[in-house]
Amino acid sequence: MAQQTIDGLLGYITGGMANLHGTFATSRATDELLEAGRRGMADFLNCQPQEVAFGQNMTSLAFAIARSLGSFIQAGDEIVVTELDHRANVDPWVTLAKDRGAVVKFIPVNPETYTLELDHLDELITAKTKLVAVTMSSNVVGTVPPVEQIIERAKAVGALMVLDAVHATPHYPIDFQKLGADVLFCSAYKFFGPHLGIAVVSAGLFENLPVYKLAPAPAYIPDKLETGTQNHEGIAGLLGALAFIESLGEGNTRQERLRTAMQAVEEQEQRQAQELEAFLQTLPHVRLYRAPAGTRKTPTVAFTLEGVNSREACAWFFENYNMNIADGHFYASTLAEKLGIMAQGGWIRLGLAPYNTDQEIELFKTALLAFIKRSY
Repeated sequence: MAQQTIDGLLGYITGGMANLHGTFATSRATDELLEAGRRGMADFLNCQPQEVAFGQNMTSLAFAIARSLGSFIQAGDEIVVTELDHRANVDPWVTLAKDRGAVVKFIPVNPETYTLELDHLDELITAKTKLVAVTMSSNVVGTVPPVEQIIERAKAVGALMVLDAVHATPHYPIDFQKLGADVLFCSAYKFFGPHLGIAVVSAGLFENLPVYKLAPAPAYIPDKLETGTQNHEGIAGLLGALAFIESLGEGNTRQERLRTAMQAVEEQEQRQAQELEAFLQTLPHVRLYRAPAGTRKTPTVAFTLEGVNSREACAWFFENYNMNIADGHFYASTLAEKLGIMAQGGWIRLGLAPYNTDQEIELFKTALLAFIKRSY
């Protein structure tokens, strides 16, 4: 969490918390806070402020939107998801299909390249397809699918397009308008903010989305999707996180500074990830789960160690080198099952961010070599 995020959270809490639509100053300040949060995310993702809705987390927002889309889906319709995705961008749509009698199809993952197999995309996305959901970056192996190709096919058959950008937003610039998707999800905690879910819904769909809400609640966008009292302090923290990212960029407008900041972040992270990848490829007893050179990837590097439980290895890294390295399936359970990695506790996952230094990369190399020496 960035210091600006902490300052935003504390500033709102200590400045007098209040709910919306009152006549007094702290309530009016909260009204403006939400609008400022929407404007900030609009600059970050190049969408319209009225297309931005806040919620508990990405998963809750996805289930809420899936429930709202029920009237759009009929028995015999088809919904397409992928084997690469975090289940938060699978199960809301699988549940919707089950409720409505629709058919679910999976875009498969190539188990050797960890990329989506798109050679038969026209057979997967057909005139029967009503919704397609795909990640913009795997939260485990880092693969960035060619979502533009998938969006083009979905739009050709009139299907709604849903993007999970939770793992993508911290690592490269995103342009919602240029992508032409209908729904995009992200989470502020992934880009140095608080735990806060964000949904971007294209205005045309949003206006006609029959969301489940309380009768007296606003019926206009984006408020109609924001059930109950929002996490106002979290939105204040979100603005701090955006300010931190903006400070890394250059330009005459906030949108320009945010875009150039994310370009700089991607450049640094790619350099460090490539160094890590090259190192891991040279080691015995290490299996690296990484798409081939030439495939766009985020700096999320997953591997396993032969004959070693991944959780035990991560505990050793923490106890001996104070390294916070995660293990498990990371809710990419479809991919985990397909690759058969749960028998040894799942993956060991390294995730790089702008604050990671070259010295930390070297320390990890030292730690892993020490672990291999003691284990084999």
